[in-house]
Amino acid sequence: MFNSFFFSRRWALWAWGGLLVLVAIVFVTVQQTVRLNTWYGQFYDLLQKPEQAGGLAQFWGFMQQFAWIAFPYMLLRSFEAYLASHYAFRWRQAMTEQYLPRWQRTTETVEGASQRLQEDCMRFARQTENLGLGLVRAVLTLVSFIPILWGLSQGMAIAWLQFEGSLFWVALATALGGTVLSWFVGIRLPGLEYNNQRTEAALRKELVYAEDDRSRMTLGGVMALFMGVRLNNFRLFNHYAYFNLWSNLYGQTMIIFPYLLMGPSLFAGLITLGVIQQVSNAFGKVNEAFSYLIERWTDITELRSIYKRLHEFEKGLAPA
Repeated sequence: MFNSFFFSRRWALWAWGGLLVLVAIVFVTVQQTVRLNTWYGQFYDLLQKPEQAGGLAQFWGFMQQFAWIAFPYMLLRSFEAYLASHYAFRWRQAMTEQYLPRWQRTTETVEGASQRLQEDCMRFARQTENLGLGLVRAVLTLVSFIPILWGLSQGMAIAWLQFEGSLFWVALATALGGTVLSWFVGIRLPGLEYNNQRTEAALRKELVYAEDDRSRMTLGGVMALFMGVRLNNFRLFNHYAYFNLWSNLYGQTMIIFPYLLMGPSLFAGLITLGVIQQVSNAFGKVNEAFSYLIERWTDITELRSIYKRLHEFEKGLAPA
């Protein structure tokens, strides 16, 4: 899965050069979000006192600053998505070119081989690239925003938060607690995803055979396979229902949580509206980065099941 792309001379430029460019784009866009966080503080401080001299001129100046931050950010994110799509497809091509000759030479029957070659390779490359870039973004976000959040921890009105870097430690504790709970809530999902791919592959195999020869298809047999797909999908729906409920509850709580922490300080006159907006944004970025596993749990579950299928496929192939 990895050797065919990252340790191949043919694909070295795309594998390592493309990865370097993607990481560079992620770094620049994260720095844009840091600039936007500073902009929030200054802009909302202006809105808090709109009657000050030159207020309207400053307002239009802030609009111009926002454009210089937001538009390059949007262009870079669009280019990142475009480049990532090409990157994932070339990884898929490298895997396909390695697997096909080995599959042709093997004497073993590998369950769902066509699906593993066509669909699983595509999904594995796409999900790994997607999750990998997301992890890089999360790490760079932490490196950039932890000092900001640490500095914003000054002037807390709540007594138990009056210590150095309190907002950072709260963000870390809530994210780690949420991740542990997510692990237990979603512990059955990888196995169900794996079973779902197997049942779908078995049904697809019979339907592909029927395309060439309708006479070999029995309605009872195909419907039995379909009912297996139905049963497993309904199990997935049930388990994803309570996991999504937990994930949405956690996400909505983290939106309001910074305001609960900083509200007393605002009304006590210890901070301004701009500071509370900075705290809300910085806390959200840090907590989101720490909570990366929660946000991407569904994708991680899917990737684990795909990896398991491709690993089984590799074991059944002829040597390279």
